Amino acid sequence: MKPYFIGVAGPSCAGKSYLANHLAEKLDAALFHLDSYYRELNHLSLVQRAHYNFDSPDALDSDLLLQQVRQLYNGETIARPVYDFTTHSRTGEILELAPKPFVIVEGLFALHWETLRKTLGTKVFVDLGEETCLERRIERDIRERGRTREGVLEQYQTTVAPMARQFVYPTRLHADIVVTGDDDIFREVDAVLRHVERGSAMNAGL
Repeated sequence: MKPYFIGVAGPSCAGKSYLANHLAEKLDAALFHLDSYYRELNHLSLVQRAHYNFDSPDALDSDLLLQQVRQLYNGETIARPVYDFTTHSRTGEILELAPKPFVIVEGLFALHWETLRKTLGTKVFVDLGEETCLERRIERDIRERGRTREGVLEQYQTTVAPMARQFVYPTRLHADIVVTGDDDIFREVDAVLRHVERGSAMNAGL
């Protein structure tokens, strides 16, 4: 039987990873993070990388990520790249990811590509207002990615918010379930699991 795929999309810092991690724990699922598939930028200087538009779907190596989704769907183990957000480049390291009965695809554009959407049995959009997302983004990028508050604000206003309005929020229309990223996590997980239970039963022909 093919793995059952769950897509978790939404704007930056809405709570996608938090939800995906809780779902993975409940389902013992494999986690497929789209953030691993940003394009290699070693040909650019650090200054140029810092001003690159990471918030467009074109920033991701969609050919590779869609290929590896197909491989997982067909029961194959993949060798996924590892991305370093402090240097805006791939580390050169490769991590193996084996398919499991459930696979969670998580990232800004998890509902963007039609080819990817067709593999998803359950499509989830994590919705949250821009103001709260920005507050979370500032805290995360300063803590985890060595950024300054001014740099985070500039990036958010220049690319993050405009690209989310153009490419991320519209994919909400494709979702089977919409949850709010500041709601009770256990309520969100239960809502998704109810849909997964129905979908996986149909997938199994029950």
